[in-house]
Order: sequence, then structure tokens, then C-alpha cells
Amino acid sequence: MSAIRLKTHRVEKPWGRHTLWPGFPDPAPEGDPVGEVWFQTLDGSEPDLLVKYLFTSEKLSIQVHPDDEAARASGYPRGKDEAWVILAAEPDSTIALGTVKPLTGDELRAAALDGSIEHLVDWKPAKAGDVIYSPARTVHAIGAGLTLVEVQQNVDLTYRLYDYGRPRELHLTDGVAVSDAVPFAVEDKSVVVAPGRTILCEGGKFVLERWSWDGERSVTLPADRPGLFIPVTGSGTIDGAAWEAGECWAVDGGAAISVAPGADILFSYPGPERLEF
Repeated sequence: MSAIRLKTHRVEKPWGRHTLWPGFPDPAPEGDPVGEVWFQTLDGSEPDLLVKYLFTSEKLSIQVHPDDEAARASGYPRGKDEAWVILAAEPDSTIALGTVKPLTGDELRAAALDGSIEHLVDWKPAKAGDVIYSPARTVHAIGAGLTLVEVQQNVDLTYRLYDYGRPRELHLTDGVAVSDAVPFAVEDKSVVVAPGRTILCEGGKFVLERWSWDGERSVTLPADRPGLFIPVTGSGTIDGAAWEAGECWAVDGGAAISVAPGADILFSYPGPERLEF
């Protein structure tokens, strides 16, 4: 059993911000804005899941990720399902998920080329507390004014369909080929399974939980399902080491965890079904 604090990697983005989230120091006012914070292993290995924080001031590109089959056919280890937990949002913040009507591949490609795709994706209101599981092949875009935690299958594989005229490469052939350009229904599938333990999403490539308990507990994990301990707020200890907000810990086999009152913790692990702790 072991718990290891992952290292943080700050990524500067033109669409990022100078005001981040408690636990992350803000960039200098004269410095470049920070758009993402990644959590990476100390030895450079690439586990099945990756955790990021995102801080947006502009719309991100309209994009799509391939599923496992399509990604492996292109030489990648896996596709990319992802989930977002929105921590803060401006009143008019949105996330695009799916399209407002079914589109053929030819229609999707034409819309990407002439820019009408921006109005054919379904921009849904986004607010703090929302949880969205976005399967691979979903056409999507994260909007402006959002602070969120993203849990995803760990692969750097994104096909951009449209980028609002920014001078970045698009991937229309690959992207259209793996897109399910259909309406997408956001469903609240969260379920409370024990006091202070809520399953936010399951049934896909990973399980995402939210913990609001305090005190001391031990968590045991199967050898093939390591966990990620993501404290959004609060403090405590994990296997005797102090943790605080803005960190992410890799948990292999299990850990003894103490949590001070009032903490908000996310916990994720591979596999479609929840574990019994």
C-alpha cells in the first residue's frame, strides 16, 4: 500500500487566467496566463488516468477524442473518455456537448470549414457543482469563465474541428471519422452510497467519487485499480503525510486517510463499476 503525491505541471495558455483556485499560486500579472495544471508521476510513467485543473477565459476549440478502438488503430494506447467537475462558473458560462441535430460526416466537415459548427454544437449552461461525463466520440468544447477538475483517460490525443480562426492546426479527416455528431443529453447519475460518499459517475472507463466525510478511514484497492486522491478543499493526512487542497495523490493498493471537517475530495479509479470500501 502506498500514497505518492504527484508533481504539478502548469501549462500557460492564451485562453487561461491570472486568477486560479485556492491551492494554486496565481501567475504574475505581467506573466502569461495559466490555463491548465496537470498532475504527473515522479518517474514519468503514464497511468491509465490523468487529472487536470482548467481555468478558462475564452472558449476552447471544438474538438473530439477517439475511442479505444480508433486510438489503438492509430498507434495510441487508449482513447479518451473524460469527466468534468465544475468548481466555479461565470453566470453566462457554457459547455458545448453534442450537436443540436444529427449531422452526417459531410455536414460536420462542411460546418467546420465554414464556421457554422460554432452554432451547430449544443452550448449548454454550466454552473458550479455540475458533473459531466463525456464519452469518447462526443463533439464538445469547454466555454469561457470556468474553473473545473478534469479526470480523463491518460492520452494526449485531441482532434480539433474548429478553433474560431486561431492559427492552430485542425484535424478534420481524423476528427470527422471518429465523431458522433448527434445531440447529447446531460444526466445527473450521482448516487449516495454511504454517508459522505457519492458516486458521481460510473459505467464508463473510470469511476469518479466525491467524499465529504471527516475523520479517519482506510481504503483498500485491487492491484489493477489504483486510485487518484484529489483534494479540492481542506486538509488532512494520507498514510501519515500531510495533504492539502490543490494536490493529487496516486494511491496503489490502499491508504489510511484522515480528513479535517469541511473538506471536499474527489477520488477516481479505472473500471466501469464502483469499488466497495
